[in-house]
Amino acid sequence: MLTDKKLLLLILQCAAIAALLFIYMKTASFGVFSTMLFIFLFAVTALLFTMRLRFIDRLKLIETELKRVADGNLRRRLLAKGGQPFNEIIFSINELIEQLEKVQINAAKSEAARKRLLSNISHDIRTPLTSIIGYVDALKDGVASSEEEKQEYLNILSKKSNSLKQLIDEIFNMAKLDANEVQLKTEFFDLAEVARETLIDFLPELKKHDIDLNVQIPEKKCSVIADRLSLIRVIENIVRNGIHYGKEGKVLGIELTESEHEYQLLIWDQGPGIPENDIENVFDRMYRRDRSRSLDDGSGLGLAIAKSLVEKNRGRIWAQSVPWEKTTFGFSLPKQNHLQSFKN
Repeated sequence: MLTDKKLLLLILQCAAIAALLFIYMKTASFGVFSTMLFIFLFAVTALLFTMRLRFIDRLKLIETELKRVADGNLRRRLLAKGGQPFNEIIFSINELIEQLEKVQINAAKSEAARKRLLSNISHDIRTPLTSIIGYVDALKDGVASSEEEKQEYLNILSKKSNSLKQLIDEIFNMAKLDANEVQLKTEFFDLAEVARETLIDFLPELKKHDIDLNVQIPEKKCSVIADRLSLIRVIENIVRNGIHYGKEGKVLGIELTESEHEYQLLIWDQGPGIPENDIENVFDRMYRRDRSRSLDDGSGLGLAIAKSLVEKNRGRIWAQSVPWEKTTFGFSLPKQNHLQSFKN
């Protein structure tokens, strides 16, 4: 306690006043004014001494609580019992502890997601790879007796190899997005035009599955400033997802709407939809609505990549689903004028 310099000075001050009082009593007569002055000095010194002791006790309490926080107990909070400046410090410390708690929770979620991702990746790579090795060994051992059977084996090998390559490419792209290595080239363009052009590439697949296309895109320009190529990929991933999982509904819709500050592109189908307890997971990596589906049904990274690209373009993305009625994936982008005013 005596290592505190201010406390030591208070003790010395009290001792000096006592010495002066003793000397004054020996050399002079005591008057009312002198008595009141010495009482006042003693009272002030005692009050400062008490306040200093309380301050030291609070600091020790804070030190104890912070040690518990440092040991991992991030649910601790400090009580504000001092004056205004001291309480503001306590509030700031509590805010910092709260932020650390959120970081710890997010880190735990990230670690669980990382383990789940690695498990899914290892399964999705090992399964087709084992199948590929099996077919190659069968061809080497001459199991295929006819040329038609050999050709069938080769077609299966080609299909599974392409699916495996697609998965590896998606994992590589996701890793680049996480490492912030994807350079976006922002430019001014018409979102309505890009949406229409992107849909053209899916017309043969829609016809193959006998899916009607319901398009509600305005003729006027819908100007945005974003990375054109990344948004084309977002639309492709969502449309591909809608065709794959919603083809039983026999209709695919795409709508471009606008609000005061943003444009919204909605892509919907009338397929089996997404269970309510899974709707928050659709943008997770390696998520598939049907866990029994194979790699041939998709890598499970398309929507996760779409979410990352939309957010990098200052947009937001969401999903809504009423099974067999309407399942909608939508994303929004700021209007050009709103984005410019935001920058200014």
